[in-house]
Amino acid sequence: MKKGLLIVLSGPSGVGKGTVLKEFINDPDLKLCYSVSLTTRKMRPGEKDGVNYHFVSKEEFLKVRDAGGLLESAEFVGNYYGTPVAGVEELRSKGRNVLLEIEVQGARQVRQKCPDALTIFIVPPSMEELERRIRGRGTEPEEIVQQRLAKASREMDMIGEYKYVVCNDDPRLAADIIRVIIKRHMEQE
Repeated sequence: MKKGLLIVLSGPSGVGKGTVLKEFINDPDLKLCYSVSLTTRKMRPGEKDGVNYHFVSKEEFLKVRDAGGLLESAEFVGNYYGTPVAGVEELRSKGRNVLLEIEVQGARQVRQKCPDALTIFIVPPSMEELERRIRGRGTEPEEIVQQRLAKASREMDMIGEYKYVVCNDDPRLAADIIRVIIKRHMEQE
């Protein structure tokens, strides 16, 4: 059986990665499995443990990370995020294309460990629109909003590290472009 792709979907906080992902994650032609990351952050309204993330304590997270159980890990505004390596490899060995929706520092770690990863960076139509989206969540205090905006500005400088860049001006269009990219790579493998 042909090994599945490792697909990294990344971009600044608030760019709409999750919204775009919802448009194509269930496309049966893409044979996608969504890798569920670990995080120490609090659950947001509407999120479910084991679906959006595995919500764990900081102690649990560090234990898994220190044992080498994460493909990538990152810390942002006091919270940790990481991708369990065993689950990713098991799915790929079964021919499934594994999708990681992760921050840019985690994507850099994945590229170092898995140079064959298909990397896609989602960008906002403008930084003003990104700020509007982040503020529109209404879930974080001003200090965190400012940290997210500063980080997003730094992350935009990392575009050149990705194989593809897709603008999320329209989530359906961005998803259609990503579908084409994935299908093209499935045919090449």
